[in-house]
Amino acid sequence: MNFSISEVVLVPIPFTNLASKKVRPAVVVGLSSHAGDLFVVPVSSQLQNVDLTLRDWKAAGLNVPCGIKAQLATIESNLIVKSIGRLSNRDQVSCRSRLREWLQL
Repeated sequence: MNFSISEVVLVPIPFTNLASKKVRPAVVVGLSSHAGDLFVVPVSSQLQNVDLTLRDWKAAGLNVPCGIKAQLATIESNLIVKSIGRLSNRDQVSCRSRLREWLQL
């Protein structure tokens, strides 16, 4: 399955002890030059822990108000459970701006 930048997907995230995992939303923010790998940032409903609050969270396929955490991960696309939505244009612009800040680009 192909995924695109700004797509909101569900991925299994392991707990810190690696004993189990929970399916959580993430936003695809980049496509790796390594076939099948994607760059994603996690989405959280714990708004006190996010760096960017999504304004159009319902349109992105999320059930509750959420935001994006200032973390970047590389995952294999075959780990994605499913796609649930896409960031709105204004949330895409905000996300790109924050990524540039985080990565000091």
